[in-house]
Amino acid sequence: MDRPSPGAVASVPTRLGPLRVETIGSGAPALLWHSLFVDSTTWVRVRQSLAATRRLVIVDGPAHGHSAAPQGPFTLDDCAGAALDVLGHLGIDEPVDWVGNAWGGHVGITFAAANPGHCRSLATIGTPVHALTAPERRQISMLVPLYRAVGPVRPVLGALTTALLGEGADPEAIALVAEAFTRPERRGMARAIRSASLDRPDLTPALASVLAPTLFAAGADDATWTPDNAAAAAARLPRGGWAVLPGAGHVAPLLEAAPAVVDLLTAFWRDPDAVNTLSQETAARPGPHQPTA
Repeated sequence: MDRPSPGAVASVPTRLGPLRVETIGSGAPALLWHSLFVDSTTWVRVRQSLAATRRLVIVDGPAHGHSAAPQGPFTLDDCAGAALDVLGHLGIDEPVDWVGNAWGGHVGITFAAANPGHCRSLATIGTPVHALTAPERRQISMLVPLYRAVGPVRPVLGALTTALLGEGADPEAIALVAEAFTRPERRGMARAIRSASLDRPDLTPALASVLAPTLFAAGADDATWTPDNAAAAAARLPRGGWAVLPGAGHVAPLLEAAPAVVDLLTAFWRDPDAVNTLSQETAARPGPHQPTA
């Protein structure tokens, strides 16, 4: 794995406590928020290329990575407010391009709906808009007490890496996800899992309020957020499009298909309302689909 160039790192005070924030690159600002269970290290294979055209603001979410854990439960609205705190602390008052992976996409939808003047565009990768299904809720509900009691033991890590990366992921990707999950304090992570996953609402009603050009990307083989799911959600957006990326889990595209992710995001940023149309024959390949409006 290539070693990324270091950026400027700060501990930024927010309404959810201090968050670790790294800035790298130059140009218009783009805020990157990672998936639940991991941290900002999951951007390692795309960050250098994205920083060629954007000033990246890379956040470790609350109770993840090197960020503090809130003292109590928190909501997506709280996370979106914390992102506003980060931007204010950095003196960024222009609209940002938001890129969210899974949980980061949930926060991004909430942020864009509540703060249209602060969001130039929104791109999500592996972000189911619907709330957890009953089987997903049961699985996570069983894993949380085990995790709190004994930590990230092999059964927990195995289930997590399979869910986020799919079967047969490369060893470096598996190690990165495992390290990110074991980094934070257990009690804070367990609280975050309940707050951001088990208690996460259905975000479908919020889509009509997202006015920024928005792109929903799904892994071609992601069983819980399929390309059809992404297309249906995009149709509810005032300015929505969808895309297919290689991968079988929510985090997999970032680590298994980094060049495709970079190409997709840079094309979207160049012209959010006019991404390329793909033919039916190439629809399963990585790349954007025409926005619905």
